[in-house]
Amino acid sequence: MRQFTKIVALALLLCAGAAHSAAPLRVGAAKLEVTPDIEGSSAQFIDVLDPLFVRAIVIESGDRRAALVTVDAGAIGASTWDYVSRRAADELGIPETQLILTATHTHSAPFGANRAFEERLVDAITSAAAALQPAHMAFGTGVSYINVNRNIVDRKTHRWWEGPNYEGVSDKTVAVMAFETPEGRPIAIYYNYAVHAVITGNLDMISADIPGATSNYIEESLGADVVALWSTGASGDQNPIYFQQTYDLRQIRIEDYARRGEDISNAMPPGGQGMDRNNPHVALLMDQQKRMILSMGQMLGEEVLRVARFGLERPVTAGAIVGAQTTIRCPGRQRTDTGRAGTPGTYVDADPVAIRLSLLKIGDTVIGGVDAEVFSAIAQRFKAESPYKHTMMASLTNGMARSGYVPSDEAFGYQTFEVLGSRLKPGCAESEIVKGLLKLIAQADDGA
Repeated sequence: MRQFTKIVALALLLCAGAAHSAAPLRVGAAKLEVTPDIEGSSAQFIDVLDPLFVRAIVIESGDRRAALVTVDAGAIGASTWDYVSRRAADELGIPETQLILTATHTHSAPFGANRAFEERLVDAITSAAAALQPAHMAFGTGVSYINVNRNIVDRKTHRWWEGPNYEGVSDKTVAVMAFETPEGRPIAIYYNYAVHAVITGNLDMISADIPGATSNYIEESLGADVVALWSTGASGDQNPIYFQQTYDLRQIRIEDYARRGEDISNAMPPGGQGMDRNNPHVALLMDQQKRMILSMGQMLGEEVLRVARFGLERPVTAGAIVGAQTTIRCPGRQRTDTGRAGTPGTYVDADPVAIRLSLLKIGDTVIGGVDAEVFSAIAQRFKAESPYKHTMMASLTNGMARSGYVPSDEAFGYQTFEVLGSRLKPGCAESEIVKGLLKLIAQADDGA
């Protein structure tokens, strides 16, 4: 009799665990504007081209919650991550291991944050949690060709420089997580793609760049109540494929500085400094940049919408939420010379560099987070080695490592500005990031 009681108790325990893992999903979403006051933001900005937003999705399964949050910002500082994650845990029951907080990395927003900005991030998560409702979740992938590898050898100088490399490593995958009500009404979309948000960087105007244009297009297509979150893929070596206006403006800037006796041919000043905005050619190029973000946003947005309409796998109504985090450390270096690209750098040893890795698993969908700018090959390796088909990498997530760019092992042989400026020694980061995220997946599986 005692043995039978033990068996029944064990069966009930297993059933309880299965019930938790299959708990129905509830989802809420919110979007709040975070455009700063021009006068108080930075001397660099002269106007607002388009507003900045924070977008949030909260997912609940049983007694567990997770949040996906993306903000139009250059980066997420450590203090911002600490503040927002603590508030989300204390007030909303979302532990930091189940929070994915990502920057779009637009180069047309002030770097740095203040408490009012951080409060808006918390408000967005709070509003999303308040909107929780029964939901389905589905995953699908598509492709978009608006990105291109930006590391190439110049045919004339035979030196590395930043230009479109059509044969270079480049992940064209668009990963889409779609959330809708049981009746089929869309609630939110979370999409992941790898491209730098740099088109409007010369304008000295606040802009959400390609991520903002894409999300705005998706939202206007699906309805005002739908929230579309950009997830920054491994875009450390990925530029927009059509970037010629920036190259032309860069050359104009070099020539303007040269006339004043300063050589910036192998360096870059910030923003659009050093250009005559009354020059008709400069004005044309800048106007084309404004139109280019809308064009690329529409193209990428159309692919996200296509996947959401026709490319999603069978929706799921339940799924366990599990998160995990760890920190890896790689040998560091400090550069002792200057120069943007094309010649080898010289270095001395420096302190090890810490990189935060995050893992959020919802059902059989996995998001691996890295708090740095990662090269595309690293994400491709992680996705190839992941035991889950539905896997993506969100870079610039949950803080900002002091690593600079994180090149792949192969790319450390390139004399590009990302590699020369990296604070990492070769031979560590790629393997440690991939192995670290795979360990977090195993840890999440054990804790499901």
